[in-house]
Amino acid sequence: MKKLVSYREKRDFTRTREPAPSASSSTKAGTFVIQKHDASSLHYDLRFAVDGVLKSWAVPKGFPLRKGEKRLAIQVEDHPLAYANFEGSIPKGEYGGGTVMVWDRGRVSYGEKSAQTGLKHGHVDFELAGRKLRGAWMLIRLKNEETQWLLIKREDDHPSLGRAEDVSAKSGKSMKAIAATLRGAARQAKPVAKTTPRKKAPNRGGRAGFVEPMLARPTTKLPEGEEWSYEVKFDGFRAIAVIDERGGSLWSRNQNRFAKYPEIEDALTDVRLPPVVLDGELVALEPRGRSSFQQLQRFEDGVGHPPLFFYVFDVMTVAGKDVRQEPLEARRKLLSKIVVKRDGPIRLSQSLGGSVAAILKASRRHGLEGIVAKRVSSRYESGKRSGAWMKVRFVREQEFVIGGFTAPAGKRAHFGALLLGYFEGRALRYAGKVGTGFDAKTLGKLHPRLLRQKQKGSPFGDPVAEKNVTWVKPKLVGQVKFVEWTRDGHLRHPAFVGLRSDKDAEKVVREP
Repeated sequence: MKKLVSYREKRDFTRTREPAPSASSSTKAGTFVIQKHDASSLHYDLRFAVDGVLKSWAVPKGFPLRKGEKRLAIQVEDHPLAYANFEGSIPKGEYGGGTVMVWDRGRVSYGEKSAQTGLKHGHVDFELAGRKLRGAWMLIRLKNEETQWLLIKREDDHPSLGRAEDVSAKSGKSMKAIAATLRGAARQAKPVAKTTPRKKAPNRGGRAGFVEPMLARPTTKLPEGEEWSYEVKFDGFRAIAVIDERGGSLWSRNQNRFAKYPEIEDALTDVRLPPVVLDGELVALEPRGRSSFQQLQRFEDGVGHPPLFFYVFDVMTVAGKDVRQEPLEARRKLLSKIVVKRDGPIRLSQSLGGSVAAILKASRRHGLEGIVAKRVSSRYESGKRSGAWMKVRFVREQEFVIGGFTAPAGKRAHFGALLLGYFEGRALRYAGKVGTGFDAKTLGKLHPRLLRQKQKGSPFGDPVAEKNVTWVKPKLVGQVKFVEWTRDGHLRHPAFVGLRSDKDAEKVVREP
C-alpha cells in the first residue's frame, strides 16, 4: 500500500512485533485509538481510522481535558489499521523503541465536515466515545505548517480519569506491567538450537567501546609534502561506530546516540565486520553526489529522505586491540582490508592523489565543502586538535552558539533573527545575528526549542544593540555560512544552515 511506504521504511519487521502493512485487521472506519508510548520521551499517539489507514498524531504533553486547553500534536506517518490493537514493546534502538499501551479506544464521529475534508483543510472537529474519553475536541493545523497541529478541548471539562489514567484499555495493565510481562516471556523462551543460524541483534544501548574522536585544526592553507595525505571534508555529522558481537551502534562526538539512523546501524551489522571502533562521517548526498548538511537536516526534521551513507576514514580498535598508536598509514591499510564493500551505505573515504594545487582546484570545481590533510606518520590522538590533522573550508562556515532571538517582523512568524556567539574561555562573545536561511518549517520547529531555553538576562559577555530580544541559555548550536568577519568581529552576510545536535555548545570557538 503506497500510503504506508514511510511506515514500512522506518521499521524492520524481523526485529519489532509491530504489525506489517499487510497484516489483517478488524478495525473499521470511525474507530479511534490512543496509545501511550514510552519511547525517548513519554507521549500519547492519537490515531483515527480513515481511508484504510490510521491517521496519526504524537501528543507530547498528554491529552487536554479542560475546556480551551491546548496541546501540540505532531502528525506522523500513517499506520496500518492493525496497529490499533498493538500493545507491547518495540526494541530499543529501533524506530520508536519503548513500551506501547492501548490507553483508550472506541468510536469517533466528526462534525459537519468529513474526516477527509477536515484533514485537507487543516481543521477537524471530532467527538470521542471511548472507554476513558468522552466529549468533543478539535485539531487545527498551524499556519504554514504541514505536520504541526493544535489539539484543543471543546465544550465542557472532562471528568477526572482517576486510576484509569494509568492502565490499559485493552489489558488493564500498567506500562510497567506490560514491559515486565514481555521481559518475563523473553526469559522463559526456549533457546535456539546451536545448529540454527541466527542473526545477531544490533547493539542498541550503552556506550561501551566508545572512543573520543581526534579533531582537525582549522587552517587557511593546507600543508604540503610527501608526509601528508588528503581526503574530502564531508558536510555531515561526525560519528563513531561501535561494532561488536551484538551488532553496530552510531554515536556523536559528544556521545549522543544517532537513533534516527537505524538503516546505517543495520548496515554496520550486515557487513559482518570484526569487533571494531570506526571513525567517520554520517552524510546525506545530493543528486550530484555531494554531501549536504542541509539535506541531512531535512531528514532529521522528518521532511525528506535523501540517500544516507557512513564514510569511514579511520579505525581505533580491532578485535579488542587498540591501534591508535599505529601510524595513520598503517591504520589506513588495516581499514582498507576491513571496509571492502563499496555498493552499500558503509563506504571507505578515499585518499586524494596529486598536488595540493590540483586537489584544491578539483575540489572547488565540484563544489566540495573542504579538504582535510593528515600526517601519514601520526598516531590517533583522541580528543586532541594537535595539528597532525588540518582542515580547510572553501565556504566560510562554522558552528555558533544561539544566545537569543528577535521578534518577528512583517509576515514572518515565530522569530526574526538568531543572535549568535562563540566561546572565548568561559565568555560567550557576540558574533552578530542571522535572519536568512530559514523556511516556514525551520522557523516552526526551532521556535519551541528556543522557548524551552528562555532566560532573563543576556548570556553574552559583550553588549548587544538589538531590541525586542528574547534571551536563551547558550545550549543550542547552529551551523552558519557567511562571507567574512567584519573588523568589529561580526559576521558579514550570514545564512542559517541548520542545528547541530552533535556539537557541545561550550566547545564552539571562533575558527581562523
